[in-house]
Amino acid sequence: MTIIVDAMGGDNAPLAIVKGALLAAKETDCTIALIGPKERLYELLAQESPEGIPANIITVGASDVITNNEPPVKAIRTKTDSTIVQGLTIVKDGLADAFVSAGSTGALLVGGLLICGRIKGVDRPAICSLYPIVGSVPAVLVDAGANAECKPRNLYEFGLMGSIYVEKVLGRENPRVGLANIGAEAEKGTSLTKKAYELLAGSKLNFVGNVEARDIPEGTCDVIVADGFTGNIILKLTEGMVGRLSKAMASRLPAEMMAAIRSQTDYSEYGGAPILGVEKPIIKMHGSSGPKAVKNAILKAADFVRGDVIRIVKEQIR
Repeated sequence: MTIIVDAMGGDNAPLAIVKGALLAAKETDCTIALIGPKERLYELLAQESPEGIPANIITVGASDVITNNEPPVKAIRTKTDSTIVQGLTIVKDGLADAFVSAGSTGALLVGGLLICGRIKGVDRPAICSLYPIVGSVPAVLVDAGANAECKPRNLYEFGLMGSIYVEKVLGRENPRVGLANIGAEAEKGTSLTKKAYELLAGSKLNFVGNVEARDIPEGTCDVIVADGFTGNIILKLTEGMVGRLSKAMASRLPAEMMAAIRSQTDYSEYGGAPILGVEKPIIKMHGSSGPKAVKNAILKAADFVRGDVIRIVKEQIR
């Protein structure tokens, strides 16, 4: 198995990407292909691994980078030698099994669609982000920001794809699927959530009904379904609250307890967020990912491939 990693994407590239790849190389026998300026990457690998570059790390040349402030469609079409375009093309051509990047989310979404293609039957791909649950295993939030406006069918697809991911990659049988809403009753919410409720309730998914925002951190479901606008607000509000509370409690709680809380709420522990609904495995890392996050994203990408998630989505989507 080969995982291609965008060495130039993210705030801390390329050094953090190289360091993360070296960490991952110790824990997997997968080939890790770093894509970017080959000479610069080789220098960093030699610098960070003076005892020798691991045999399962290789470099692939790409001379350009797509930044976050560029229009995604134009960038994908014009920057043909960028790390994102070249990396996605390599995966599309079957020369690598998954693509991992901390670069532009918009470019990854557009590139995933234009280069790799959308799974037939899936209307809109979605970002599947891990949502930390203190004291328990994380849930997944689908969609975490790809689609600000959705149709009821989209929310059903998010629930299905998220359920498959939780079962096949996170190893939880019959995952509970909940719909983010302003009340637990079936009749609550907008016309979108009411219709989505009907679709989810009538499916074969383990749908547990509407889930209010205050109940999400309690771990009431394994898959949190939301349109991308709502999902992104839920995710970023949680990140902000956790960060603020951690700072406030740092001097009041024992160091061991604070370390445990941080380990359960630190995004770097979970790696990246898969973009579900495209024909190839694409993992989006946080833009500020450090070496640990990069390592875990690479390992999670390998789990995604082994779980055969895309084939199962194709079989179950209607």
